[in-house]
Amino acid sequence: MAPTRTHLAEARRIADELAAIVRTGSVLPGSIVERHMVCGRPNCACHAERDRRHGPYYQWTRKLASKTVGRFLSPEQHEDYEAWISNDRRIHELIRRIEQLGIEALEADPRTRRQQRGAP
Repeated sequence: MAPTRTHLAEARRIADELAAIVRTGSVLPGSIVERHMVCGRPNCACHAERDRRHGPYYQWTRKLASKTVGRFLSPEQHEDYEAWISNDRRIHELIRRIEQLGIEALEADPRTRRQQRGAP
């Protein structure tokens, strides 16, 4: 069964957006969090008052071999790489959308038999 015109048009839009992101070369998995921390000096005000903690510090984290790894970033790096992470998230959204188009096409195919409960 050939994809419908609507399916093909949506797939082309997704492909165009994916290509535009990939052409930038600006993709980074993971996330960046802003941290405010207490220091090692016991008499520092950061221990007693939450709003007196040191920071902000920016930390990039990602999963690598089922473990969380990361590093601290400068404020300038935080600004630069936040957009890269947004690009990575958008790529994953677009891939999920193209997969959904495939599922919809399969389910709309009249040759697809619907499996009933208890049937092999």
